[in-house]
Amino acid sequence: MRDFWDERAREDAFYFVDDRMAYRDTDLALFWKGGREALDLILSTLGVEIDRDADVVEVGCGVGRLTRVLAERARSVRAVDVSPRMLERAQELSPELGNVEWILGDGRSLGSIAASSADACVSHVVFQHIPDPAITLAYITDMGRVLRSGGWSAFQVSNDPGVHRGLRGARRVGQVAKAAIGRAPRGQAHPAWVGSAISLDELGTAAAAGGLEVERVVGEGTQYCLVLLRKPA
Repeated sequence: MRDFWDERAREDAFYFVDDRMAYRDTDLALFWKGGREALDLILSTLGVEIDRDADVVEVGCGVGRLTRVLAERARSVRAVDVSPRMLERAQELSPELGNVEWILGDGRSLGSIAASSADACVSHVVFQHIPDPAITLAYITDMGRVLRSGGWSAFQVSNDPGVHRGLRGARRVGQVAKAAIGRAPRGQAHPAWVGSAISLDELGTAAAAGGLEVERVVGEGTQYCLVLLRKPA
């Protein structure tokens, strides 16, 4: 996954963070505004807020689209990503974020984050791109390790296997042809883009393995399923 996301960061980092953006023609004001709106939607839908004295872990920070907003609201943010190039771009774009630690992750866990050191974990449009559901579930379990008692995790996962089949037939041929001449994004058939869905039963099992309770699920059966987990006090 690391090589794939490094390549996408070099190609058009903004588009691959939010593919609603125009390919290679991003409106940056709209891009950053969208990060604020996405975070506000997640938190309001799940009924949580970030306290000023909170230590937050963001899983899959990309170029820091949500990180900027988290940094405004929290005491500290540890922003984790599997791609060195995405992290480089994030630091280039937001050098003023003094309460953010940019961390290169291993793409499988939060192993570099100390146990019981976070009040909240946040992730958005990250887990849906992981090819192996077992890796997503391992991340969920590991959130329980890094959270303090009473802490919570708010994130988005895909709960719809149908959206992870990738382009096929003539559509795939056409997309590949356009990508070859720079008129369309590359990598659309790669497993790290197509990703995978997870079942809510498996999610519950993974959460319990990390000492977490499923507090709220919104959007069951969709690609944009929002989940709130809590570590009992």
